Amino acid sequence: MKRILSLLVITTLSIFSITAQELENSTLWKIEGNGLESPSYLFGTIHMTCDATLEDDVKKALDETTQIVMELDMDDPSMQSKVMQGMYLKDGKTLKDFVSEEEYKSIDSLFINNMGMSVKLLENVKPFFLMSMFYPKMIDCQMQSFELELTKIASEQKEEIYGLETIEEQIKVFDGIPLEDQYADLIRMAKDNLAFDKTTFSKMLKIYKEEDINALIDIMDDDTNSTMSKHQDVLLEQRNKNWISKIGEYAKEQPTFFGVGAGHLPGENGVIQLLRNAGYTVTAVLE
Repeated sequence: MKRILSLLVITTLSIFSITAQELENSTLWKIEGNGLESPSYLFGTIHMTCDATLEDDVKKALDETTQIVMELDMDDPSMQSKVMQGMYLKDGKTLKDFVSEEEYKSIDSLFINNMGMSVKLLENVKPFFLMSMFYPKMIDCQMQSFELELTKIASEQKEEIYGLETIEEQIKVFDGIPLEDQYADLIRMAKDNLAFDKTTFSKMLKIYKEEDINALIDIMDDDTNSTMSKHQDVLLEQRNKNWISKIGEYAKEQPTFFGVGAGHLPGENGVIQLLRNAGYTVTAVLE
């Protein structure tokens, strides 16, 4: 359960910025140079999918590395309790303080129709947690995750798992975004009963399967989604910048397999370009 909760958080944080240059169609990249004795690998994941089967080139990269680093340490036994601690609005605020009576009824209907429960039981839960509850509804299949698959492989290979950030840091990202923008997205989800989100996610899955990481950006630039379009600097760019030194430290210690959301890879402030700016050679692994 703790892993599912954390996946909902990182899925919410899978946002994309404007790309500065086109990159090859690949979700797997090799990191070399800048003092590294052995190469490490960077794999762009999608946090929620119908098929999380790893391709042969990804399995080979896993065999060539000795530790796995993801956005979060998926093995952290305290993760569930930390998520629970960060779920609730402060100062006694509730959903009714941010939406109209009509909007409240629309959101309540969304929960009743899709979750089989009233939002009345969750009025003091932060909006991004409320929205994340619906992500499994975006796909018409049993949800799978590359993060859970990588966690399984790490266990089989008796390798350590580490995180580029903590669950507290991820929650803090959303705490820095105006609640009004987050509730605007929740209201939109309610008014069309997830229609926009389902269509968008379907497109995203298709593009990810084609490994066209540049095309993912156009989807997430849609200003229909207020949180994503207005706050990409907080949701994506600053996090990418914070990761670069950590990636370097892990890679210099030992060959490392990095798995982060595919949308973090492209762009002027994407992980690939930032690693290149830091002196690393980053090349696509093409089958």
